[in-house]
Amino acid sequence: MPLTRGASDAIGANMTRTPLALCLVAAAALAGCNKQDHTIVAGGDPEYANETNGTANAPVALPPSIVASKIYRCADNKVVYVDYLSDNKSANIRDKQDGEPTNVTAPEPGKPMTAAGGYSLTGSATSATATIAVPGHPSQSCKA
Repeated sequence: MPLTRGASDAIGANMTRTPLALCLVAAAALAGCNKQDHTIVAGGDPEYANETNGTANAPVALPPSIVASKIYRCADNKVVYVDYLSDNKSANIRDKQDGEPTNVTAPEPGKPMTAAGGYSLTGSATSATATIAVPGHPSQSCKA
């Protein structure tokens, strides 16, 4: 009796059972899906927008950007780095190129800018000279 006599019948039966089993598993998985309507709205559910997201819809004031960066050499040979900001009433002063900036502000544009610790700046982004004071150095004229 040959060994392959019943093999063709056995292979055919296995091939029809596997796809049938896969179809049954897929049908069972899909049958478990929720049939409710799912509408996704950008920004969340508009019904609850005022309750949960009221502060997120408030207007946001962006910080001022840097208008000009200048390097000043003062009368005592001190080098000071100044970044003038776009609101025309604030600037960042550093006494080292990679140092931590100190923000100086003025009550209105054109007035001297000051900060705690003895920092002051009188000048603008377009001027070639400025009067600058940093801790340990008196107020003095500096050239860009």
